[in-house]
Amino acid sequence: MEKIELKCLSEEQLSELLCGLSEKPFRAKQIYQWMHQKLAVSPEEMTNLPKTLRQQLSERFSYTVLEKVVMLVSKDGSTQKYLFRLEDGNVIETVLMRYHHGNSVCISSQVGCRMGCTFCASTIGGKRRDLTSAEMLEQIYAVMRDTGERVANVVVMGTGEPLDNYENLIRFIHMLTDENGLHLSQRNITVSTCGLPEPMRRLADEKLAITLALSLHAPNDELRRKLMPAARACTIAQLLELCDLYFRKTGRRVSFEYSLIEGVNDRPEHAKQLAELLRGRNCHVNLIPVNPVKERDYRRSNFTNVLSFRKILENGKINVTIRREMGSDIDAACGQLRRRYMEDPE
Repeated sequence: MEKIELKCLSEEQLSELLCGLSEKPFRAKQIYQWMHQKLAVSPEEMTNLPKTLRQQLSERFSYTVLEKVVMLVSKDGSTQKYLFRLEDGNVIETVLMRYHHGNSVCISSQVGCRMGCTFCASTIGGKRRDLTSAEMLEQIYAVMRDTGERVANVVVMGTGEPLDNYENLIRFIHMLTDENGLHLSQRNITVSTCGLPEPMRRLADEKLAITLALSLHAPNDELRRKLMPAARACTIAQLLELCDLYFRKTGRRVSFEYSLIEGVNDRPEHAKQLAELLRGRNCHVNLIPVNPVKERDYRRSNFTNVLSFRKILENGKINVTIRREMGSDIDAACGQLRRRYMEDPE
């Protein structure tokens, strides 16, 4: 019989579990804070609990702690990339990025990815499984324990499609923002999606204050479907309607991620199409010169084309930034380090 994972339980669920162990309900808050505030690596660290309870928790329940396999630091010290091993032997990537406004952690939501985007290393080899909410949280906790530094922002933009792991994602968000946990503001959480219609609709109904980031990467359906097989399920027009719905229900503007690939989607006509597509919307475009992946033929746009693309969007009154490149010298792009490790674990 599979053991219950303690870090996946809400405080209320912990209270019910403790009642079954004939323990006082107030212990639930203590355990929850040990896990999600003090970042204990085992129940044995929970020193204000009776020894017998700590033993029961250790023996009868599962307790997720990630094993650090590799940690690389960029030359400028701004980025640290981690490869963590899960209990079942799978490995996942997590990236810490230091900005002047605070530390951001980019986490994975799945082991691998089944979306098939042609410019991304994460999808090579497909999806193996979803991550639990505990495995998502633990990526942040492991980075904080390793660095001793507080995390200000979290982006669910690493390996995997977050909305393809919907229930675990929502549980993760509620636990990350819980006042008895890290109590991160929902406004400091960004969730990326390549555009899954029904989960996007459900997310709007949750009325969370998180930022939704749509991976657009093309200004028309024909090109988008060549780059992103998942785009066949929904047109850009339908996705924009869902983005408008999200804005109406949450008051949060949507970000559009656009990876610039030389000679593919970075021409002036593409920028003009994109500007027309987003005209009048309260949104933000994040331009990302694509990270080269050795298994792909795509090259990143030269900086002159990137600046020209931005200028056309700005002339169209579109709010736009160019993502600052961080960690390219340590395989910080999604899936690259995991892919390299799987090929050569030594």
